[in-house]
Amino acid sequence: MPNGSNNKINLILIIHCHQPVGNFDGVFEEAYNKSYLSFVQVLEKHPKIKAALHYSGCLLDWIKEKRPEFLDILKRLVKKGQVEMVSGGYYEPILPLIPDRDKLGQIKMHSDFIRQHTGFEPKGIWLAERVWEPYLARIFSQAGLKYTLVDDSHFELAGKKADEILGYYLTEEEGHTVAIFPSSKKLRYNLPFKLASETINYLRSQATPDGSRVVTFGDDGEKFGLWPKTYKWVYEEGWLESFFKALEDNSDWINVLWPSEYMEKYAPMGRIYLPCASYPEMLEWSGGYFRNFLVKYPEANWMQKRMFYISDKVADSGSKKPLAALYRAQCNCAYWHGVFGGLYLHHLRAAVYRNLIEADKILAGLEKSKSPLKVNIKDIDKDGTDDVIAENGSLAVCINPREGGSVAEIDYWDKSLNLVNTLARRPEAYHKKLQGLNSGASAPVKTNGIASIHDAINVKEKNLNELLNYDWHRKTCFLDHFFSSGANASDFSKVKFADLGGFAVRPYKCEVTKSSAGITVLLESATADIQVEKAIKIEPKKTALSVSYKIRNISARKADLWFGSESNFSLWDKALVRPGESAAADSFKVRDEWFGVLLEYSFDKAAGAWFYPIETVSDSEGGLERTFQGLCLLFHWRFSLDPKQAWGGNISLGIK
Repeated sequence: MPNGSNNKINLILIIHCHQPVGNFDGVFEEAYNKSYLSFVQVLEKHPKIKAALHYSGCLLDWIKEKRPEFLDILKRLVKKGQVEMVSGGYYEPILPLIPDRDKLGQIKMHSDFIRQHTGFEPKGIWLAERVWEPYLARIFSQAGLKYTLVDDSHFELAGKKADEILGYYLTEEEGHTVAIFPSSKKLRYNLPFKLASETINYLRSQATPDGSRVVTFGDDGEKFGLWPKTYKWVYEEGWLESFFKALEDNSDWINVLWPSEYMEKYAPMGRIYLPCASYPEMLEWSGGYFRNFLVKYPEANWMQKRMFYISDKVADSGSKKPLAALYRAQCNCAYWHGVFGGLYLHHLRAAVYRNLIEADKILAGLEKSKSPLKVNIKDIDKDGTDDVIAENGSLAVCINPREGGSVAEIDYWDKSLNLVNTLARRPEAYHKKLQGLNSGASAPVKTNGIASIHDAINVKEKNLNELLNYDWHRKTCFLDHFFSSGANASDFSKVKFADLGGFAVRPYKCEVTKSSAGITVLLESATADIQVEKAIKIEPKKTALSVSYKIRNISARKADLWFGSESNFSLWDKALVRPGESAAADSFKVRDEWFGVLLEYSFDKAAGAWFYPIETVSDSEGGLERTFQGLCLLFHWRFSLDPKQAWGGNISLGIK
């Protein structure tokens, strides 16, 4: 409907589409059919409607391999002047979480792809999760890009009112400038959930006689068809068609254009310096600042710091061969958690580690050293204590002396697999939804993972509160425990046991020796009564490691001890995915069905075993999810020691 006055306004539409590295092929396929293809097909029917489109490199890789005809559609829309392509970090990293050299490398990779496959010279960049830090202005300028997009809430944090952000601003860092557009919260909530007329009425309320104002919409393309119930509404019931038609019918006063076109026509509203921020929900999840995820989730911190470690090795090598694998490992989704599964999804974390290991293997192939044995002693996770990375040509074993002298990572190079990719069970704010539910209650529950144990939870049969067991340490390997006489396997799985001495979180002294026979990491910690020594050893080329324990009574009285060594593996064995125990034996096997891996334990002294599945309850767009994270194994021994007496035991772990 015509405006009925001389007031006019501009509208920018920026659509962002992304699927993470490691996501299931079926998810890519569904998203492509329901959202990405459907959207551009409707857009092409309305040539007067312009849009800026961003597709992450993860998605572009899939499209290029599986649906290359989609690139032809984009090229056609660009040639017709209907679409402006938007660059970004190729594999959709949170830019502040990766090195500057990788920021620039990923942006160049994305811009090069756009030029090659669509013929468009990108001028803007999509900022993943709108995680803004002020120095990014310099990075974007150095990458040759002119604008980016953040939420209008970023501008509110800088003191701007609603009528002061109907345009764009310039910001700078060290003299490097970039334009910043504010994405309208009003439109993010309107599109596609409200009738087109409501958006038209809102635009009418913001129009002015000089027509210089612009309302910018920037949001996920998955909202248009992939989100629950949106495909029927957006396409089958014709919402997108009616929205584009409404814009066309009002084109005498609504000018739909690209961000770059608006910048050519109108000057910035001024200069601005925005604080570190993201969208409001992200700030709530992260505790006000995105990097706090690295504090809240030590597993995310370890993964991110391992990525930095590999990035440094790649940079030092001067080779470009490992870059693609490194960049894939920087995909943001596995490093944090909000309403989507993110960090809680094992397959996304596994993809990060797979690519880090692939990059490391490429680097190893470039080296000319004759010995496969390598040791690097460095504070990997930036906790103030050096960690140890020991390699033997088949395994990379990462040891964290500060956190119980535990093994934080075992990289099995044959499978490019981190065997210790587990996630601890910890409290989340949304767990309060489950508080007070009794056995007859119901709650929205979705399942994830292998169907044999992840059948839909019937809360009439099982109280979901039973899953809310919270760990007090990271779920790594060769963590040391001393139990009281009343301990049992069930209480151990529910974290209801008394841990004597707290060795699982104690710092251990560390000494490393290397010879042609192998690498040995000697770790030692003690309370006033008990001293624990453990020696972790790997030999050249063997896919095995051994851990030798020596436990000494340093008190003045006799000690009756019950000692256990806990290990957690991101593997699936159907015989071990229910809480259980086995009698003392001199061997134990884990037959993994996910990756085809066999773990063979042998003990010089027969060990009893407790085991249970590590399962978390996390929030998602589909409700609460029960997700399998891995297997917890505990091998235990009972013995008595006189003062100054020591007990010794050896664990050998073979990997096939």
